[in-house]
Formats: sequence, structure tokens, C-alpha cells
Amino acid sequence: MSKIQQLGQTNVPNAPDSNIHCLNIIGQIEGHLQLPPQNKTTKYEHLIPQIVAIEQNPKIEGLLVLLNTVGGDVEAGLAIAEMIASMNKPSVSIVLGGGHSIGVPIAVSTDYSMIAETATMTIHPIRLTGLVIGVPQTFEYLDKMQERVINFVTSHSNVEEEKFKELMLSKGNLTRDIGTNVVGADAVDYGLIDEVGGVGTALMKLQSLIDERKPEQEKVIQ
Repeated sequence: MSKIQQLGQTNVPNAPDSNIHCLNIIGQIEGHLQLPPQNKTTKYEHLIPQIVAIEQNPKIEGLLVLLNTVGGDVEAGLAIAEMIASMNKPSVSIVLGGGHSIGVPIAVSTDYSMIAETATMTIHPIRLTGLVIGVPQTFEYLDKMQERVINFVTSHSNVEEEKFKELMLSKGNLTRDIGTNVVGADAVDYGLIDEVGGVGTALMKLQSLIDERKPEQEKVIQ
């Protein structure tokens, strides 16, 4: 009762050890700069050791990535996406609520991606934070970074490069800005996400990927 009064939560029932690890990416992805304490953030320096530990732990056979993020630091987001994509263990992502901006590459970095029916993904060009010096080289740097994002997304999903650029540079979709807000089934239609589904469907898909990979692992051991 005291936990309910003080923390608003009860004890989580004890469950058997799972062969799946759940990685949460919630709020804003925090990179090299520390955000104000009132911001809900996911720190990339916390996620990277977790991903390494998941890859090394023999008891963990699959990774489930839950995304509800507004985006954040581009380089930190790409680093997380690259690490997830390079894992040997099966992985499934699910966008719940939103997977915006640099959350898009993270969403497509897994072996299979899902999105809730009402979830959204905002696709837009890379923006300045005000900390980059405004010289011609700055534009070249941002252009190259944007190409990195485009190449990663198009190589890890079924969306065509021209279509993704069209969504990124669309005018009138976002008020006083350029970009596109993609909802649930539309993300699947564009080839950005593999399937519309929830947590139950994502877990079933991940388990099927684990079962498919077991014979291959047994051959390697033999």
C-alpha cells in the first residue's frame, strides 16, 4: 500500500527468466549535450553497453526494441541504429506512439519492424541546433549527414530512395515546416515498416525468428 501511495506502482509479479530482452527508447535521444532534467530522455551512453551485453549474453536469444521517441541527437541515434543492425541475434522493433526524426533509422535497424495502428513517424531533413557555425562547410556537413540517414533507412527497409526523399522534403504536410507525418498503415504502404501490429504480434514474430536461427547456430557449434 505504501508503494501505491508514494510511487503510484505495485510490485511486478515474478516471471520466469525470458530469452528476450526488451530495449526501451523513450522520449528524446540524448547525445553529446545533456538535456534539461524535466525532459524525458534516453541516453545513448546507457544503451550502447546494454546492446553489447545483449549480444554477449548466451541466455538472451532475441531483442525487442520499443520506440516512443521524438528524435534527438543525429549521431547518437545513428550509432544506436548501426549497433542494433550489426547484432547477430534476431531483433524486432515496434513503434508505439511515435518514432520521429532520428527514431526512423532505429525503427528500421532491426530484422523486422512493426508499428501500432495509431503510431506516427515524422520524416524531415536534418536541422541545425544553433550550435553549428553557419559557414558553407556547415551545409556540406549537414548534407553528408543527411545522406547517411537516407542511405541507412533505404538499405534497411523496403522504401525507395526517391520516395523517402519526397516524404522528407514535402511541403504543406507539416505546418510551417517541410517533411511528412506518416501514420501506421501508411508507413507499411511506403515500405518503411514491415507490418502494423502490437506487442503480442511483435513477440510472436521475434520468437519465430529465434526458432529459424537455432538450426544455423547448432551447425556452427558442430
